[in-house]
This record gives sequence, structure tokens and C-alpha cells, in this order.
Amino acid sequence: MKIKLAILFGGKSDEYSISLNSAAAIIKNVPENLFDLTLVGITKEGQWLHYEGSAESINKDTWNQGNLSPLLLSMGDFKGLIKLNEENNEFEKIPIDCIFPVLHGRNGEDGTIQGMCQMAGIPFVGCHMTSSAIAMDKEFTHIICESAGIKMAPYISVVNSKTLNIKDLYKSAYEKLSLPMFIKPANNGSSLGISKVRNYDEFESGVMEAFEYDNKIVIERTIEGFEIGCALVGNEDLIIGEVDEIDTKNDFFDYVEKYSQHNSKIHCPARISDELQAQAKEIAAKTYKALGCRGLARVDMFLTPNNEIYLNEINTIPGLTDLSRYPSMLKKIGIEYKDLITKLVELAMEE
Repeated sequence: MKIKLAILFGGKSDEYSISLNSAAAIIKNVPENLFDLTLVGITKEGQWLHYEGSAESINKDTWNQGNLSPLLLSMGDFKGLIKLNEENNEFEKIPIDCIFPVLHGRNGEDGTIQGMCQMAGIPFVGCHMTSSAIAMDKEFTHIICESAGIKMAPYISVVNSKTLNIKDLYKSAYEKLSLPMFIKPANNGSSLGISKVRNYDEFESGVMEAFEYDNKIVIERTIEGFEIGCALVGNEDLIIGEVDEIDTKNDFFDYVEKYSQHNSKIHCPARISDELQAQAKEIAAKTYKALGCRGLARVDMFLTPNNEIYLNEINTIPGLTDLSRYPSMLKKIGIEYKDLITKLVELAMEE
């Protein structure tokens, strides 16, 4: 019997368009002999709609045209979605065995959707609510991972308030972190709102930009070196993909570069020794387990000129197009994209 799989895409997030690309790729590659799909488009305003069109329209962001029926996630004994037919005000029940939230950033990767799925009692792909929320918050990631003995850049966190004095903040950040430093929204992905700053003027504008994305920011010391990443699949037993390397001419792998790569190149496998690859995989697995992750995650790290590895961040719903870093690292160890989708659903239904 086929598994009734609901794929959620879009979302009330700055990473809405990235979700569309990931979801379209998954829909095109889902094994039809194993799954019956229900597609749930979430608008930028947060409305859930039943979509029955093509993956191409999702990719082009033309999916939300015409009269699409609203959907609700059932919180009762019935496990699935409830569809409202607005023409006759009748409800239709759509049974669901598993939910695949292909949602990035806020309201998708931060525990919000995961909590809803847990309340509904429906298995879902990816980390549980608590792990998702912790991994999304850069300050909480620092606290948990550093307590587990995982090296990260020295940092300070700041909550926006009317009494915040930028000059005093700069002074304290400079004394602890020195220049250059990175300013990041505490809760956001795809490098949105991140700045590398080298002086007070850049610091001031960087703080203001980061606060546009979140009420809390993290300021970190710059770790010299380059970024490497690791893809993980599993619950208790982990499959770890090939380590990749980001070779960029920019200050960092920012939002534009992540999706254009005009001045960057991804090397997979990374151009590092077998010993360093093994260390990176060990740190990635330790991070995954420290945060209580399930299903999947991509762990991003820095490798310094002294061959020290620092954790940068963990992405619990990484980019999932067939050309994204996460599936590419797993393909290098023999896991094809279609098989990856099947594996992720199987892991969800183990829980």
C-alpha cells in the first residue's frame, strides 16, 4: 500500500522562494510506486492551500492562482488534513501517513511546524520541535554545543531594545571579539541579514540590518579559513555523506552566492586530508547528537589554516533541490536523490 505523503512548501518566511525550488525537485523525484502525494502550498501570509498542479508552477511561483481550497491540519482523532470546499461549505478529510515539511527558515525550520505535527500525532520528516528550535537559534546552538565540547567562534548576543546604545555595544564587542567580526540575526537562514564588519560604521549598519530580520542578534569573532560542510541522515544510526568545501572569493558565502555561485565553487569531496575529513565527520555527528537531531541535517564548519575545525551552524532542513549541497554530498557516497527521499520518509515513520 502506498504511503500518503503530504509535502508542505512555501511558507511565511524570508526563504519562501528557496522552499519552492526544494519542493519542486522533491515532487519531480518522489517514487510514484511508493507514495500518494498531497501538496500543501503555504502562502507568504501563512494560509494553507490544497495544490494539485505541476511542479513547474511551484518553481515559477505561479502555483497560487485560481481557486485553491483552504486546508487545516486535524488535531483530533482523524490523522490528516481537512479541506474546505468553499462553494458548498462542505469539508473533506484527506488521510495523511507522513508530512514532509519542505520549509526553510522561520515558521518552517524553527520548530513551529514541527510542534503542530507533533500535536496532530502525524509522523514528519526531520527534527522534532525542540531540536529544530534550538538549531535555528544561533545563541542556543552556541550554548548547547559549547557545553558538549564543540568549538565555536567566541560571541556575544544582543536583544534589541529602546535603550540599546550602538557605541557601547561596539566597544564591548571590540574588546571581546576584535575586528573583523560577523553580525548575524539569531534566527534566520541562508545568510540573510549577515554582515562582515571591519569598522564602526560597518558595525552600526550591520547591527541595524540584522535587527530587520530578528529581535536578537549574535556577534561573532571572525574565524579565518574556509567553510566545509557535512550531510547527515538518520535517527540513532547515522549515515554521513562526503565532506564538501566552499571556495569563495567573497567575504563569506552570502545569500546571493549560495544560489548563484558567481564567485564561488563547491568542491565535493573537500580538498583536505583524510584525517581532517574524518575529524569533520566526527564533529558533525557530535553536533547532530548534542542537539538531538533526527532524520536529516547539514552541519557547516570552518577549517582554519592551523587545521582547527570550528562549528558554524546546523541546518535542520537544508536546501533539497537535486543540485543542492546536502543531496550532492550523499550522492558522492552512493545515495541517489530518489532513494534519499524514500529514506527520509522511512526514518520519519520509525519515530
